Amino acid sequence: MAAEKQNEAKVSLLDENKENLQDGGLGLEILQIIKESQQQHGLRHGDYQRYRGYCSRRLRRLRKTLGFKMGNRHKYIGKKVTVEMLSDNRYLLLVLMEAERAWSYAMQLKQEANTEPRKRFHLLARLRKAAKHSEKLEKLCESPRVDAKTKLEAQAYTAYLTGMVEFELQEWKRAMEAFNKCKTIYEKLASAFTEELAVLYRQRVDEISPNIRYCAYNIDDPNAIKDLMQMRLTGGGGGMMAEKLESLITQARTKQAATMSEVEWRGRTVPVKIDKARIFLLGLADNEAAIAQATNEETKEHLYETLLAECRDTIQAVREELKTEAKQRERSSDADSGKVSNLQFLHSYLSYIKLCTLVKRNESMAHTLQAKLKEPESDENKRGPRPQDLIRLYDIILQSLAELSTLQGLEDDHTFQKEVSLKTLVYKAYRCFFIAQSYVLVKKWSEALVLYERVLKYAKEVQSKAKSLNNSFRDLPDIQDLIAEVNAEKYSLQAAAILDTDETAEVPAQQQVKDNKPLCDHLEAFHLDPTLVGKQPNLVQFPPDFPANPLQAPVF
Repeated sequence: MAAEKQNEAKVSLLDENKENLQDGGLGLEILQIIKESQQQHGLRHGDYQRYRGYCSRRLRRLRKTLGFKMGNRHKYIGKKVTVEMLSDNRYLLLVLMEAERAWSYAMQLKQEANTEPRKRFHLLARLRKAAKHSEKLEKLCESPRVDAKTKLEAQAYTAYLTGMVEFELQEWKRAMEAFNKCKTIYEKLASAFTEELAVLYRQRVDEISPNIRYCAYNIDDPNAIKDLMQMRLTGGGGGMMAEKLESLITQARTKQAATMSEVEWRGRTVPVKIDKARIFLLGLADNEAAIAQATNEETKEHLYETLLAECRDTIQAVREELKTEAKQRERSSDADSGKVSNLQFLHSYLSYIKLCTLVKRNESMAHTLQAKLKEPESDENKRGPRPQDLIRLYDIILQSLAELSTLQGLEDDHTFQKEVSLKTLVYKAYRCFFIAQSYVLVKKWSEALVLYERVLKYAKEVQSKAKSLNNSFRDLPDIQDLIAEVNAEKYSLQAAAILDTDETAEVPAQQQVKDNKPLCDHLEAFHLDPTLVGKQPNLVQFPPDFPANPLQAPVF
């Protein structure tokens, strides 16, 4: 707290004199320099080794330019940058690059330590080295030759690297204090300078926030776990921090899993003895709630993928147990081998969750593509969505529904089978609709018209079957909207077919008019008549037939 108050006082001094910060001394845009260097030299793709090589090369260039050589080719003679040398801000940049080189090497070792645990010792040594260089930079910036903004940025940079060291050592309290100090300085700097710099400072604050919450959780802060869950579910805390969040949430669920012993589904209660299944089922409601609250499609897609990955791992664990159970049954020659066991029913339940999630994910993607399909194309060179893309998504949905109907233990559940059959009809109707639209694009009017009629046939079947099922449309697309859209498309298609005179020769013979009936005699039926757009359209019979009674007027 004392350090934080001291830092607040320094920042308030910055607020009072922010107009004079750019003048009166050496300046170095520390955060801007490291962010630009990182993005341009490997860190955009997580390549820390490439960034470390860049830091080494830049150090060599700086030393050569400044005449700051460390001995010669035969002997190394160490030199230190002192306050008296600060006639050029490149001396500060020299120390900054030394810290960045050590930090990038530490991050490289952190990636490799996942498979080679002993590299963690080297990782800690490199992180300490980076923190030591940052402390040297902070001391140099205390010189009156350096401006106030650079002093504060150096303090924030040192606090960040110190926090990283303590974080890796699992000294949660000290790490949290260092990160909070760093966060406070960057927040105040963001409010004091231009919007371009403020964006960089806010990004750094966003990077630090997951670490602070993680430390708070390990210090037993009761509110921290909720923040971490929300951050993980919204896709925050990327990279290696995301892995830590996953393991942390799994640990929290493992503690709760001890209280869960069974699950009820389709009127049957099944004991859950596998820990992985317990953990997954406990987190299922949280995952589904987060998907419902997702604000953008990218976040929603990330959440669906996370849920599906967890579900597949759980199904694999249950499948291994099923193999063991099958061997035990063979040995004991159980008389009830025909009955679906509790473990097999649990496997069916998890498969049901996986398949339903696949259906929801593909439906969500289909909604997004439909919205883009209706938008006008802004860039002609860029390929936009097409009806064929939607057909593929609905194919996957129908395949998932076919697998649902074959789940073990549900063959005799007539209500379940009717629900799956109803869903299949709905998605078949949508698939047929987009196949028709793909034919419209290539001006195959008759094929598209037949497919639109098929869509209406599916829709009528859905409406007739849905009367016997309650809540049948709760999770399904609105079939009434589809019917209205099909009717509108039919009229547009008929008009386009009449106007498209170049393609009428390709229309099948059954769709063309073979007799000489005028248009007024077959208004109730759609036929393609090329003469209607010619110079002598056959609209009515003229002159009209005379009536038998001469007093009766002729009827057109």
